[in-house]
Amino acid sequence: MAKLSIPHDAFVFVGDGRKALFLRNEGDEKFPNLRTERVFVDETPPAHEPGSDAPGRGFFTAGPRCGGVDQTDWQELGEQRFAKDVAGALERLVRDRKIKALVIAAPPRTLAELRRALHNEVKSRVVAEIDKDLTKMPVHEIERHLAA
Repeated sequence: MAKLSIPHDAFVFVGDGRKALFLRNEGDEKFPNLRTERVFVDETPPAHEPGSDAPGRGFFTAGPRCGGVDQTDWQELGEQRFAKDVAGALERLVRDRKIKALVIAAPPRTLAELRRALHNEVKSRVVAEIDKDLTKMPVHEIERHLAA
């Protein structure tokens, strides 16, 4: 992988479907200095809490047979909603702050959800995508990882 160049005042989004960090580069391309601008944390309860009942049963035929109904994946629904919320925040950020460059770092599944949810104006500002979960790292470790 070639060295990533993050311009001055570029934003770096680091997210995983439940937590999102909005970081701004106060440094330059050679020496990034990321500062936290905003943090989002999703309050969706763990998957075992909302749908704790046994899966439902449905009658699909006219006879005595019945079939099971798939259980709702609350975690996945929460991540999809979170991606849409974050995409909206990124759109407002690009428009309000006139962002010229954006770097997105997220696990592959979250990155895919974001790609679907991002507005074209935001997509045009994306200079790099990193398919890795960096949300559990402190900001100085994220800087080091992106500069490597």
